[in-house]
Amino acid sequence: MAIDQWLLNQHQHHGHPPCLRFYTWQPAAISLGFSQRRRFPEAWSNLTWNGQPIPLVQRPTGGRGVLHQGDLTYALITSPATGRRQQVYRDLCQFLIQGWRALGVSLQFGQPQRQYGRSHHCFSLATQADLVDTQGHKRIGSAQLWRDGCVLQHGSMVLTPDPILYQQVFQTPPPPPGPMGEVDQAAIARALCQAAAQCFDCELQLQPLSDAEWQQMHRLQNPAIGLDCRADCFG
Repeated sequence: MAIDQWLLNQHQHHGHPPCLRFYTWQPAAISLGFSQRRRFPEAWSNLTWNGQPIPLVQRPTGGRGVLHQGDLTYALITSPATGRRQQVYRDLCQFLIQGWRALGVSLQFGQPQRQYGRSHHCFSLATQADLVDTQGHKRIGSAQLWRDGCVLQHGSMVLTPDPILYQQVFQTPPPPPGPMGEVDQAAIARALCQAAAQCFDCELQLQPLSDAEWQQMHRLQNPAIGLDCRADCFG
């Protein structure tokens, strides 16, 4: 996620074009919303899975705790972001709705939830910025960071979470298995890229990061918080 924050900075100050990323996590991790900081269950500081500790990662965007295991993360950096934030969410999420529709999965926006701010768990409730399936189960949670008309929107797509780990972290079972988990991640990325090109009327080009850019990412880590910023790039 340090990469996403760096890309937002490059877009805001150095003319870097808008971009879309997809990635998975190794090892599994829990990301905390920016406003959460240290307001999370104490047990999260000592979790392990498959013999490895589960790092806590500070997101630059808002929202609540997200377990990154069996999910696919996306990051969208673009501008200009104008108008009401709810409308910006609806505009930017259209590529998710359209892409998943092409894969045979119908998603729609959730409803306002006043209890959301009291929960540590992002996927316990859906908001108007989130996408739910036809049964009302939250499948994609999204959050934003705005900087001078530029926006970074993060999102996690729940695909195949380990039910035992999920229960251990959130004290509740994961959403029932759905068709999203049956789709190959490479196929998901392809469908969403095609949908993004159509929704945003653009041509996407693959642009790997250079060694110098990777070094800049590592310098964005904040040891004062005691959190880790590690993520493997998926595509």
